[in-house]
Amino acid sequence: MKFLDKAKIHIKAGDGGNGSASFRREKYIEFGGPNGGDGGRGGDVIFRAVPNVNTLIDYRFKTNFAAERGENGMGKMRTGASGAPLILPVPTGTVILSENEEIEYADLSSDGMEYLAARGGNGGWGNLHFKSPTNRAPRQANDGLPGEERTVVLRLKLIADIGLVGFPNAGKSTLLAAVTSARPKIANYPFTTLNPQLGVMYAHNREFVMVDLPGLITGAHTGVGLGDRFLGHAERTKLILHVIDGTEPDWATRYATIRHEMDSYGGDLIHKPEIVVINKMDAITPDDMTTRMNEFKKSFGRRKKPEIVTISAAGRQGIEGLVSVIEKHFIASEKNDI
Repeated sequence: MKFLDKAKIHIKAGDGGNGSASFRREKYIEFGGPNGGDGGRGGDVIFRAVPNVNTLIDYRFKTNFAAERGENGMGKMRTGASGAPLILPVPTGTVILSENEEIEYADLSSDGMEYLAARGGNGGWGNLHFKSPTNRAPRQANDGLPGEERTVVLRLKLIADIGLVGFPNAGKSTLLAAVTSARPKIANYPFTTLNPQLGVMYAHNREFVMVDLPGLITGAHTGVGLGDRFLGHAERTKLILHVIDGTEPDWATRYATIRHEMDSYGGDLIHKPEIVVINKMDAITPDDMTTRMNEFKKSFGRRKKPEIVTISAAGRQGIEGLVSVIEKHFIASEKNDI
């Protein structure tokens, strides 16, 4: 299934049914009087978050959705049937925005959450409502009110426990494949990952959802490269794994660049707990590893240093240690929440 994390659609609630202007007509009843029923209410348009779906691909080709119209009122004081509501299923984590994306209407962050996006129109009154002592035979009835309609933008922010960030070719996809059963595309060139990839990591009867975000570059928060839309998927993660290519000579600059993009994007990404993962440790000599590690730690100055773990995702070295560090982080986080 193709991944799609943004869609613009037009929705319209059902119009209300028209009221009826009918009269009671029975044998031997000369002046039966008005008995027109009311029109039925139009159906609402409702978004509902559903599990086991992680893409908005269903809204790529069909972009116009309308709920049922209410039925017209009928004689014998019969009210028309209300239009059925239109339930639009979306992945859990979908944010519903205005057409210009400046207003957030709803954030469906939990399974089963619903948002009433457009209300159906009320049904019109039948002529029975207009009967009065001075108007015994009203021939007027109201038309149903139109249902609400609007254009909305659906934006999916994947819900995961752990987010992998870093420059292209840092080895994020290889790491995802090493700790989960996911099989992302892996190749020796930048931007092999074009869409976020999800995997589940297991550790001692616990499971964590991990998302590999496409590689970031300078200016990503403004749309450079693959753009800023993938940074949004990191907003809901509880832990950031910042993957750095150990064969690069200047770790500090690479680290600072990604942190700057996260800070510029906003969404409180810069304040999320973070573990720095130095990958490809088997591709450099121990002396170079020690020198670069010391320089990297010095670059923080008096600032608090993140926890640093060295691994080789391709060689499966240090993976168990990394999983253990991740698990300890979540155990400590859960204790703090109690």
